[in-house]
Amino acid sequence: MLDDQVRDPQAPKGRPTPKRSEAQSQRRKAATAPTDRKSAARQARDARRTEMAKQRQALAGGDERYLPVRDKGPVRKFARDYVDSRFRVAEFFLPIAVLILIMSIIGSLQSLSLLLWLVVIVAIVVDSVITAVRLRGQLRARFPDKSHKGAVAYGLMRTLQMRRMRLPKPQVQRGVKL
Repeated sequence: MLDDQVRDPQAPKGRPTPKRSEAQSQRRKAATAPTDRKSAARQARDARRTEMAKQRQALAGGDERYLPVRDKGPVRKFARDYVDSRFRVAEFFLPIAVLILIMSIIGSLQSLSLLLWLVVIVAIVVDSVITAVRLRGQLRARFPDKSHKGAVAYGLMRTLQMRRMRLPKPQVQRGVKL
C-alpha cells in the first residue's frame, strides 16, 4: 500500500462494514430463486441463451475466455493458426465435389469425373498426412511440456472446413510464418 494514502481506522478494508440487515437483504436479493417451475425454466433458458451468445461472440472474435473447452489453450490456438496460415487441399473439397457432381451428370464427362474424384481424394490424403506430420513436429518443438492429445486431429478437422466457415474465425493471414 502507498504511504500517501490515508485509511479510515474505522474502515480498514477501505469501505465500511455493512450492517447485518443490509448484508442479509443483499444476500436474499442475489439468491432469489423462482417459486414456480415455469419461471425457473424461463430463467434457466435466458441464462443459457446469454451464455451461448457469449460463446458465439468468442468464436467469431477468438476471445479465449469464452471459447468452448475443445478450442481453449495455447496448443489448440497454435494448431488453428498453423492450419489457417496456408492453403490446404481439403478446404476446397466441397466446391470441387459440386463441380465433379455436375461433370458426372454430363454423359461425355463421366469418366473424367471418376478420375478427378480419385485425384482429389489422393491429394487430400497426401496433404493431410504432410500437415499432420509437420503440425506434430511443430507442437513437440513449441510445447514440449504440454499435452498435444487431440491437437493434430483438431487441426486436420479444421482443414476440412472452408476458411470463411471456420469457427473460431482465422486470426492469421495466409502466408504468415509461425
